[in-house]
Amino acid sequence: MSINTDVESQFAAIGLGGNLGDAPKTLCFALEQLAAHAQIHIIAISHLYRSAAIGPEGQPDYANAVISISTSLSPIALLDALQAIELMAGRERLLRWGARTLDLDILLYGEIAMQSERLTIPHIELYHRPFVLVPLADIAAARVLPNGHRADELAASCSRDGLALWPDLRWPSTVE
Repeated sequence: MSINTDVESQFAAIGLGGNLGDAPKTLCFALEQLAAHAQIHIIAISHLYRSAAIGPEGQPDYANAVISISTSLSPIALLDALQAIELMAGRERLLRWGARTLDLDILLYGEIAMQSERLTIPHIELYHRPFVLVPLADIAAARVLPNGHRADELAASCSRDGLALWPDLRWPSTVE
């Protein structure tokens, strides 16, 4: 098999989340899988955050982070790679906004804006979720988002109710 080296690498931001089992450990597993992929290079990793669950009552809090990557995968191929990692982590899609072992979302992909049956870029809830905006500002503060605002400006203006740094240190703070 040959790899097409003519494809230009694109910046992408990926949201990571999970609230079943040992969520920080599962997010670390996802990072390992992403780092091992031949067409994905992790550029930066945000802090790890704890956030209150959105959706059905009684869910445990989420562990959330955002990473920036460089990839030569198309948006749909990247989505396929992310969903394969979710499946390896035991992800089951049973209930919208239900508890999950791992959720990997494409938040941004280069300057692309797209909407298809499988994928919307930028992520449809990007501007409404502090657990995405705050970690995105950790790693791409000055990045101007498709709505014309900088990531750090949006993070500073959103409510941080239910959002806090994860209380332990089992999270990589740098890319190896």
